[in-house]
Amino acid sequence: MTDTNLTRRGFLGTTVGAAALAALPKMAFAKELLRMSTLGRGTSPNLVMTTFANIINKSLPDYEIQLNATGAATRHVLEVAMGRSDFCMSSPAIHALMRNKAAMFAKIDQAPELVKKLRTVLNFPMGVYHIAVYGSSGITSIDQIKGKRVFLGPPGGAAYATMERLFKAVAGFEEGTDYEAVKLGWDAAAAAFQDGNLDVYCNPTNAPSPALTQIAVTNQIRFLGIPADKLETEAVQKLVGRPGFSAAVLPAGAYGENQLNESDVTTLGVTVGIVSNEKADEDMIYQMTKAFYAGVAEAGDSSPWLKAVTPAAAVQDINLPLHPGALRALTELGVDIPDAARA
Repeated sequence: MTDTNLTRRGFLGTTVGAAALAALPKMAFAKELLRMSTLGRGTSPNLVMTTFANIINKSLPDYEIQLNATGAATRHVLEVAMGRSDFCMSSPAIHALMRNKAAMFAKIDQAPELVKKLRTVLNFPMGVYHIAVYGSSGITSIDQIKGKRVFLGPPGGAAYATMERLFKAVAGFEEGTDYEAVKLGWDAAAAAFQDGNLDVYCNPTNAPSPALTQIAVTNQIRFLGIPADKLETEAVQKLVGRPGFSAAVLPAGAYGENQLNESDVTTLGVTVGIVSNEKADEDMIYQMTKAFYAGVAEAGDSSPWLKAVTPAAAVQDINLPLHPGALRALTELGVDIPDAARA
């Protein structure tokens, strides 16, 4: 045989080929490898997106999602928009910043065009911003963090920018002048706070966060919030009113007896999502969306933190059109699709 471009279909079309295929291991034909970028361990996006990848890898044999949990979401969205990665965590706030070429996208001239290449697979509640301190620190409010070592989020990321603006809005503090913003990734920051090398640790996550729960087992912790007299100020309202953001509550007692807050803490809540490139295969996205929510439903009471991850939440705060595959899947799941979710 001189034709070396033997296809799988042609191979199967021969008696010898069929017999040989039967003898091959199941993994002889490679799965399609897909890259998904998310935040580091200890964050709710990592937890949700790891679950997404695990469900897809288990239930759809043609695909394998490999997770990347390094770097900032603002870099990840650019990679997906340029076709260099397949999926990533994004947020309505990031999409708005890209369209307006604002904040971390101010010097990226292509940002308004690149955001047009992104499509939503699904949104989900990221949780609330935790601003954590140890009880032994003596810090009870944001205006007491002057001179302290603070983790705002990874440099260049949306969480970093949000917390930097919040501390200025509430206390008038400037990073680098009034406090030191420690430049770490998510994983390293969680470890640094656990080791006592940070005074203030900020993390947008669902409560109770596994990372903070672990700390609260043996340490008293307190969460700082937005004072009532600051909540209605123009600066704070600009933060609360951003796409995907809201004023939210971190309940007293969410972390057990070692949480020192005597009352609920007012903080920022945020919606995030999984996005893909507009050119991603429609049937693939359809299958993944259906498989994910079927897997979430099967998890039931064994994973209570998944209860907020629902098909209805997939279009909450949405300001980026759904991928056609996701649109088809969510429509079949009975979701009322808003106009903003349609291309």
